[in-house]
Amino acid sequence: MIIDGKALASKMEAETKARVEKLAAEGRRPGLATIIVGENPASQMYVRIKHSACDRVGIRSENVNLPEDASLDDVIETIRELNERDDVNGILLQLPLPGNSDPSSAMAAIDPLKDVDGFHPMNMGSLLAGDERLVPCTPKGIIWALEQLGVDLEGKEAVIVGHSNVVGKPLAAMMLNRNATVQVCHVFTKDLASHTREADVLVVAAGVPGLIKRDMVKKGAYIFDVGINRVGDKTVGDVEFDEALLVAAAVTPVPGGVGPLTVSMLMSQTVTAAEMQMKTKKR
Repeated sequence: MIIDGKALASKMEAETKARVEKLAAEGRRPGLATIIVGENPASQMYVRIKHSACDRVGIRSENVNLPEDASLDDVIETIRELNERDDVNGILLQLPLPGNSDPSSAMAAIDPLKDVDGFHPMNMGSLLAGDERLVPCTPKGIIWALEQLGVDLEGKEAVIVGHSNVVGKPLAAMMLNRNATVQVCHVFTKDLASHTREADVLVVAAGVPGLIKRDMVKKGAYIFDVGINRVGDKTVGDVEFDEALLVAAAVTPVPGGVGPLTVSMLMSQTVTAAEMQMKTKKR
């Protein structure tokens, strides 16, 4: 089976739209602010995709485009201004920053209650403690898709290839929170295939085209391919899709798999942030 990320995302967006309409009826339409530094075409495309999703579900959106030579202090000052605005419920700093600047101090400047990307140290810490209030969107999308597919992670062997702060580490925590047995593999892992062949659920986020071949997949596995790679004029994932389909129970395509799930979760978390902020103000 091919896991249709677009169809699943549409279902999540419908649920989110209903939540937005409820908040709007109470006089509080959620708002998302994105920040781009420079003119990176890929970053601009990703932000347009997110703003289009906002339009579909009724979230108010705006973009702050800072110049290429903006300093980290300029970025942090912009974030602080957005933190103070009641009409902005979610703040998203589009990465990467120019010159591969370390964004950690800027991410930490975002109000944890407005951190809809889930990267603030406080939200990461809450995730490790089992409190999944605002978490990274790609892992959340994968977990939600597994639930929609009827896959119970308890007792399952889960293998994640890639240990980034964006996908691998937070997803491992979310799977552990659901009592899966989790292995996290990476570039230094020896004999990768010996690990992936044991996976009931395999998530690949390595950025290596065609890394996972048919003989590396357990029969009946559920595979989520997070990789986005340009090979010639095509966009491909980290999994040899056609080969994996022959043995796996289900595989996400690239494009059209994990990407739409990630964006739909960003919309959901923006509404969650608005709901949390309303509760905080009522206290």
